Amino acid sequence: MSIKKERNEPKYKTPKQKTIEFFKNLLFALVAALLIKSFLIETSRVPTGSMEKTILVGDFLFVNKFIYGSSSPRNIPFTNIELPYFTLPALAEPERGDIVVFEYPGDRDEMKSKDIMNYVKRCIATPGDTIEIVDKVVFINGKEAPRPPHIQYYANYYLPKGVPQPDIFPKGSGWNKDNYGPYVIPKKGDTIKLSVKNVEWWRTIIDREFGRRVVAVQKGQVYIDRKPVNSYVIKRDYYFMMGDNRDDSADSRFWGLVPRGNIIGEALMIYWSWDPSISFTNIFKLLSSVRVNRIAKLVH
Repeated sequence: MSIKKERNEPKYKTPKQKTIEFFKNLLFALVAALLIKSFLIETSRVPTGSMEKTILVGDFLFVNKFIYGSSSPRNIPFTNIELPYFTLPALAEPERGDIVVFEYPGDRDEMKSKDIMNYVKRCIATPGDTIEIVDKVVFINGKEAPRPPHIQYYANYYLPKGVPQPDIFPKGSGWNKDNYGPYVIPKKGDTIKLSVKNVEWWRTIIDREFGRRVVAVQKGQVYIDRKPVNSYVIKRDYYFMMGDNRDDSADSRFWGLVPRGNIIGEALMIYWSWDPSISFTNIFKLLSSVRVNRIAKLVH
């Protein structure tokens, strides 16, 4: 009389089967992590002190990508090789006061940034808003903007109105970082008048919207893509970003506006923080610099 094995008796797996199962599980975990990173949560580190003391250098952030419209990967990680990407519908649009993570659009007069970099700044003005800075105080649409809880200035003086800084956006405005504007943030569908007097204000924005250099001036006439024009219709929505560390922030006052398509997500939470000034060669000292009180801190 033969004894049959119970059907629920565990089946013995060969080493080969175990190896295959391990790699299947690993692949599943990698795909799941990629999907989460691509469409839900991005990670970002803080490389500069422009947002101190709201966010510190050495903070590592979780970024909510889902709220502004998740996108597939925009570049191959750790490289400047761009990838074609698609974006899902947004649940909400960036609002004034949001701390936003975005792809740096490039310096004021550049077609695009040489390197793919993510910046973290506070959204100060949205499409259609009028921004003005008077003696360091920000006004939006004629009203003083709310001051962030940890806003700070290190200079106890301001540059007077009428004292221009040559590196301020837009080019040739005659403004400075402490007395700026008024400037109307362009929005999709706006028609702007163009002339030889104001073409430098708009040159980089128009060139970037075309993806190549198209703006030229010849014999007192403005040309776009070799056609004479006296106006232009804006194709994208734009945002004005500033750091909370107002006297030590390279932001929209200097390099210009952020198009909607460059916005990645809203800074959500600090998941790790340490002192980056300590060398990685001294790992024990680096670990002892962990800022435990900042871990799991919500960003606002």
